[in-house]
Amino acid sequence: MTRYTTALLSMMICVPATAQWPDRHGPELTSHVRAEDAKGLPTKWSETENIAWKALLHDEGHSSPVILDGKVWLTSATPDGKKQFVICIDEETGNVLHDKVVFENEEPESLGGAKGFNNYAAPSCVLAPGAVYVHFGSYGTARLDAETAEVVWQRRDLPCRHFRGPGSSPVLYDDKLILTFDGIDQQYTAALDCKSGKTLWRTDRSTNYNDLDDNGRPKRDGDMRKAFCTPGFAVIDDRVQLLSVGSRAMHSYDLATGKEIWTLRHTSYNAGIRPLWLAQEGLALINTGSRGAQLAAVKLDASTKGDITESHVAWDVKKGNPRFAKPIYNDGLVFQINDLGVVSCIDATDGTEVWKGRATGNYRGSPILAGEHLYFFSEEGLGTILKAGRQFEEVASNAVPALGTTACPAVSNGALFVRSKTHLYKIKQN
Repeated sequence: MTRYTTALLSMMICVPATAQWPDRHGPELTSHVRAEDAKGLPTKWSETENIAWKALLHDEGHSSPVILDGKVWLTSATPDGKKQFVICIDEETGNVLHDKVVFENEEPESLGGAKGFNNYAAPSCVLAPGAVYVHFGSYGTARLDAETAEVVWQRRDLPCRHFRGPGSSPVLYDDKLILTFDGIDQQYTAALDCKSGKTLWRTDRSTNYNDLDDNGRPKRDGDMRKAFCTPGFAVIDDRVQLLSVGSRAMHSYDLATGKEIWTLRHTSYNAGIRPLWLAQEGLALINTGSRGAQLAAVKLDASTKGDITESHVAWDVKKGNPRFAKPIYNDGLVFQINDLGVVSCIDATDGTEVWKGRATGNYRGSPILAGEHLYFFSEEGLGTILKAGRQFEEVASNAVPALGTTACPAVSNGALFVRSKTHLYKIKQN
């Protein structure tokens, strides 16, 4: 067994073995659906066909549904950001079990030019047995009891100016809750103890932004320092690395200590796509951000450290990459969909394009892989299913305008859960 196979197996300990969909990217953070959950998953639906239920949601939110122990969790917030909620819905019936205000804010920071694009409930929850972790960026983080939705602990003392609203979701690994803050004034990662909420470590980004005046002050605020990325993990020779993309640079941190291991410089900003560790290939897939976003495959081993910008990029794709949707790896191939619906299949060994196709619409939510099928959900309500193979092959296309989404879908017990602007839908074969 190679160290990379070992790494893949080790990474699974970050979520319970029995988990359905505890993170917005699934139980292994890969957007792969477990075989038992994918069984019977529908490929056809309409407003009147294969819709098990739809639950009305209030206010606004981009957060994706997460599922554990028969409960679906997501968040919402008032348009002005003064109230932020957690909502729990029964997986089987669609009944609302909990709907409560978690945080109230007297003077939320304006969303600025992102108003109408972002909102105050963009980060998704993450789940563990008996625990729900909710996060609203600098407005607050809390652990809730999964039965009662009562607050076990909360933190409201982790600051940053989000400028265009928070976007990075929390992530769990063993006893640590990892939070990412990439604002215009502060850029750092913090690890909290899951049980107590206490800070275990905090590491500021070492990025040189190259925009300081003679007095060492920033020449400008804004996007050039911002990012919305949720971290990923790589486990190499039993060392857990936290992979985190920020503006102008990507970093790897030792999960145990927060110490920076290596850095990869880039020229983009507003990074929002979680890095993907391809244990079989020994590669980390990095999307650099919104301005000229590149997809870079970074070769990693136990000796990788320092500035690796010029030494460890195995291949890159310079054009046609998404800003929001996370790629999927399967059987030597990488599949991704960009904002305008261009789907590409890339050979993971050298970055060459295998095929390119199109799914109509605009896309922010990440696709999922269930068996041999890739599922894509557009902002306009189109659900497209493609074969995950070496040729472009469309299996089905389902247009339900009310199902337009900016969130990632979730899967549990043979059903899809999709958040629209107004409802949470359960799509299941009748």
